[in-house]
Amino acid sequence: MTKKLGFLEKLGTKERVKTPSVLKHINAEVRARVERVKLVALDVDGVLTDGRLFYHDDGTESKAFDVRDGHGTKMLKQAGIETVLISGRSCPLVDKRASDLGITEVVQGVRDKVPVLEKITSQRGLKFEETAFVGDDVVDLTVMNRVGFAVAVADASEYLFDIAHYVTLAPGGRGAVREVAELILGVQGLWTKVASPYFD
Repeated sequence: MTKKLGFLEKLGTKERVKTPSVLKHINAEVRARVERVKLVALDVDGVLTDGRLFYHDDGTESKAFDVRDGHGTKMLKQAGIETVLISGRSCPLVDKRASDLGITEVVQGVRDKVPVLEKITSQRGLKFEETAFVGDDVVDLTVMNRVGFAVAVADASEYLFDIAHYVTLAPGGRGAVREVAELILGVQGLWTKVASPYFD
C-alpha cells in the first residue's frame, strides 16, 4: 500500500529514507541543470513569504515565513549548498529571518538583481550556470534569464512560466522553497545524507 506524505512517498511500513517524490516531475534537461547547482538565490516577498504585507498602527510591518521552507535552506547548508537572499524591498524582518536560518548574504532594496548576483557568484568563484534563482514576479525575469536553473513558484506571475526551467507545485511562502531544496538534494544524491537522521 502506498501512502503519500506531502512531497514524500512511504512504501509500505519498511523503515528507510524516503525519496522526494518531486523528482518524478522533472525531465532529463532539468535534472542536468539541477546537478550543477552550487548556490541558491531567493527572492523574499512572494517566495519565502506568500507576498502579503501587514501594516501596523505604529508604522511597522510584518510578514509570515514558513518553517518548512526555512528548514529546507538549513538542509541545503548541511549539504554544502549556500542560500542567499536578494530582495527588491527592504525590511528588518528579512535580516532577522536570515540570521535565524544562518544565511549570511542578504541584499535588499535592489532594482536590478543581475549585478548583485554577478558579484555574489564572482566572490565565490562560481558561474551563473551553477546558480539557481527562485522568483515570483516580473522583476525577477532578467536574473532568471541568466541563471542555470530558474524556478518560478506555483503562484508566480504568468510571465515567469515561459522562461522558468521548473515551476513548483507549492505556492510561495507555503512550501515552494522546501520543494526546491528537496529537488536539489535529491538530484545531487545528497538527500539521504541530510535526511537520514530524521528517519532513524
